[in-house]
Amino acid sequence: MKIKCSFTIIVLLLMATLVSGCMAVREETYSQSADIVTTEYYDDSSAKNMVSTEADYGGASSVSVDRKTITTVDMTIKVSDASAGVDEISKMAVASGGYVASSSVYDSYYDSNVGKAGYITVRVPESEYPLFLENVESLGEVTSKSVSAQDVTEEYIDITARLDNLERQETRLQEILNMTVTVEDVLSVEKELERVRGEIESLTGRLNYLEDRIEFSTINIHVTEPRPITRSWGIRDAISESVNGFISMVNALIVLVGYLLPLVIVVAVFGGTFVAVRRRIRR
Repeated sequence: MKIKCSFTIIVLLLMATLVSGCMAVREETYSQSADIVTTEYYDDSSAKNMVSTEADYGGASSVSVDRKTITTVDMTIKVSDASAGVDEISKMAVASGGYVASSSVYDSYYDSNVGKAGYITVRVPESEYPLFLENVESLGEVTSKSVSAQDVTEEYIDITARLDNLERQETRLQEILNMTVTVEDVLSVEKELERVRGEIESLTGRLNYLEDRIEFSTINIHVTEPRPITRSWGIRDAISESVNGFISMVNALIVLVGYLLPLVIVVAVFGGTFVAVRRRIRR
């Protein structure tokens, strides 16, 4: 009984220590993020820059934080051959150390003309994406382009700190599990260990996702072809307009006759009846 009570006290003390340590780290993390005054900029050549941030702690030295940003680019480019353009962009992405996430080529209709258009999404290493964009822009005429960067520094730091604490907690629980004697204590520690490992797995998955988005920029490219310029003679346009006008007039007459026909039939019936009655009266 004494062993069981002692073990329970040890577990409670361990949990209290770990929780307080975790809260202290998180408070320190958020305090640091709150006190930092950031100055950042993005341009077309590089949407990710390590931003130096300075905080005055009463004569303390400046603090440098490596900003974690997720870059996304959306652009539309006009090329002579959309299908060939999509293929060339795919090759450029692979040559830059990236890969094609999705691509498609489809028919594009303009008046009576049929052309091609395409859409491709590529993932390119952050360090290579400025040069990759320059190469893509050399394929044709860029009609639109936008670059956005989502700052995930705070979330990244928070997840990293939580993982460190959970891993220490997992190690300590494993040590306690090795010292347990009763079945009840073993089950209790294993349950807590399972919970901690579940949190570690969840946070590790989120951290891996963020690192992938940070290391590889996402670039969405809409590829189009120039619209054909159609030229026609004035006489042909005049004839075409005349024919269209005549057809419209005939259609209008047909509609008018359709509306008036029931009225004409009714008038004819009443008129014929009136004439027949009048003739009988005269006789």
